Amino acid sequence: MAATEAKKRKEERKEKRREKKGIIFADKVETTATSEKSIFTQAIPATVEELLGRTGTKGEITQVRCRILDGYDKGKIIRRNVKGPVREKDILMLRETEIEARKLAQNRRG
Repeated sequence: MAATEAKKRKEERKEKRREKKGIIFADKVETTATSEKSIFTQAIPATVEELLGRTGTKGEITQVRCRILDGYDKGKIIRRNVKGPVREKDILMLRETEIEARKLAQNRRG
């Protein structure tokens, strides 16, 4: 009995940490139009227009140019860093659209 209760507490702590970091689970996002004020922010869709390059200490981040499909900045093209597999025409769900990633540094010799 004590082991199962400890597991439950451990899972609850994990979930709280995830919520703190901003990881959103599909079952917790409210999709009704009437509930404008939700615990979670609304995600804004954006399509990947172009892959710009790799960044990060191990090259694990891909910098992309994406076009915002909805919301206040609809039609705006911004540069974002994406972790994980991504290709052109993919749809990203962005939590915010105001902050843009820095340009990648160009290695110039000579």
